[in-house]
Amino acid sequence: MYPRTLADALNGGDLEVVMVAELGLAGSSDAAVLEASVIGDYAVLTENVGDFVRLASERLTAGQHHCGILIALSTRFSRRPAGVPAIAAAVRSVAAEVLDDRVIYLEHL
Repeated sequence: MYPRTLADALNGGDLEVVMVAELGLAGSSDAAVLEASVIGDYAVLTENVGDFVRLASERLTAGQHHCGILIALSTRFSRRPAGVPAIAAAVRSVAAEVLDDRVIYLEHL
C-alpha cells in the first residue's frame, strides 16, 4: 500500500523493511499478510484499521501472537511522495519500543 521510497527511507540502521510484494503476497488477504509477518517476525505498517485491528484482536483472543501493527491513518499521513518523510519519522519514533501484540496509531512528530 506504500511506495517503495518509504521502504528505502526506513531500511538501514536498526530497521529491516520488507514490502508485501517482496514476500510474494501482493493481492493476498490481510490475514495472510499478518500470518506472514508473524512468521518473518515483522510488524505491519498499514492504514487499514478495520481489518488489521480485528485480525490482531482475533489472534490474541485465540492465544496467538503478532509482532505489532502500526497504523498510519490516511487522515494523518499521505502515501504520496511528499508524505514519505512524515511516515518514516513516525515509524522510527516507535521502532525501538516493544511492539509485540500491540496496535500503535502513529502520530506526526
